Amino acid sequence: MKYLYFLLILVPVAVVAELMHAAPLVIFGASALAILPLSALLGHATEELAGYTGPTIGGLLNATLGNLAELIIAALALRAGLIDLVKASITGSILGNLLLVLGASLFAGGLKYKTQKFNPHLAGVSVSMLVIAVVGLVIPTVFQSMHPRPDQVASTVRMSDFVAVLLMLGYGLSLLYSMGTHKAAFGEGGDIAHGEIKPEWSLKKAVIVLLAVGVTIGVMSEFLVGATEEATESLGLSQFFVGLVLVPIIGNAAEHSAAVLMAIKNRMDLAISIAVGSSIQVALLVAPVLVLLGHVFGQPMNLAFTAIEVVSVGLAVGISTVVVLDAESNWLEGALLLIVYAILGVAFFFF
Repeated sequence: MKYLYFLLILVPVAVVAELMHAAPLVIFGASALAILPLSALLGHATEELAGYTGPTIGGLLNATLGNLAELIIAALALRAGLIDLVKASITGSILGNLLLVLGASLFAGGLKYKTQKFNPHLAGVSVSMLVIAVVGLVIPTVFQSMHPRPDQVASTVRMSDFVAVLLMLGYGLSLLYSMGTHKAAFGEGGDIAHGEIKPEWSLKKAVIVLLAVGVTIGVMSEFLVGATEEATESLGLSQFFVGLVLVPIIGNAAEHSAAVLMAIKNRMDLAISIAVGSSIQVALLVAPVLVLLGHVFGQPMNLAFTAIEVVSVGLAVGISTVVVLDAESNWLEGALLLIVYAILGVAFFFF
C-alpha cells in the first residue's frame, strides 16, 4: 500500500486547481486520486490506534472520521437547498457500506482465509441497530404517504424532528452498551493489552495522523463533490444516481479501503465495526443531525424517502443481517453482497 503514498502530491494539486477555478473534470480527477493515498494512510493509522483501544472504538473512530467528511458535504448541500441530493446521499451511504464495503471486505478476506470469524456480540448489536435504522426510514415515509393531507409537508418535518432525536438517543445507548456496561464482551482495552498485536506507532502519533488525514479527506471530498455535478452532467448521469452512488463512494473512500485492509489482515471485528458501524452511524446520527441542521439553515428536511430508497435499504439490511448473524464469513457471502449492490446500482442508473 505504501506505493500509493506517492499520490499524496495530488493533494496540493487539487487545492491549486480549486483555487484557480480549473475545469470541473480536473478538480474531480485530482481530488478523487488524492483520496486514495489518504484512505490508505487513514487505514494504517486506524489499525495502529485499534491496537491501543480495541476494535469497537477503533471502528467507531474510523467511521466517525469518514462520516465527518460526508456530514460536511451534506450540510453544505443542505444549506444550498439541495435536499433531494442530501437525502439520496444518506441512503446511498447506508447501502454502500452495507453492500459494497462489507461485501468487498468479506470477499477480499475470504480469498485469503477460508472462513473468518468475528465477535458474535458485535454481530448481534449491529443487527439490532440496523433494524432501528430501517424503522427510522420506513415510518416517516409511510407517515407522509398515508397522511390524510399529503400536501402538509410541515407535519412530516415536525414528526421527523422527534424521530431524529429518538434515533440519536438509540445511537447513544448503543455506545453506552458497547463501550460501557458491556465493554468486556466486545474485547475492549486494546489488542496490545492481550499481547496479540504491538502497534508500531505511539498513541499520540496515531491520533494526530487520524485527525490530520480526516480533515484533509474532508477538504478533498468537498472539492470533489463540488465538481461532481458539472463533471457528471457531461457524462449524462442523473442527480439521483450521483447522490445514491457516486457521492457515497467518493465520500466513504477512506472507510472502504480501511475495512478491506482489516479483513485481509483477518481483523474482522474491526472490519465489521467500520463497514456496518458506518451505516448505523449515518442512519442514527448523521441523518438526524442533518434534519436538525435543516432548521438552522432555513431548509427544513424530513426523513421521508422515495419508495425505491426505502425498499433498497430494507433489502440491504435483510441480506447483511443474514450474512453477519452467524458471526462468520467467507468469500461467497462477500461476492453475493457485491452482486446485490450492482443490481441496485443498475436500478438507480435507469430510475
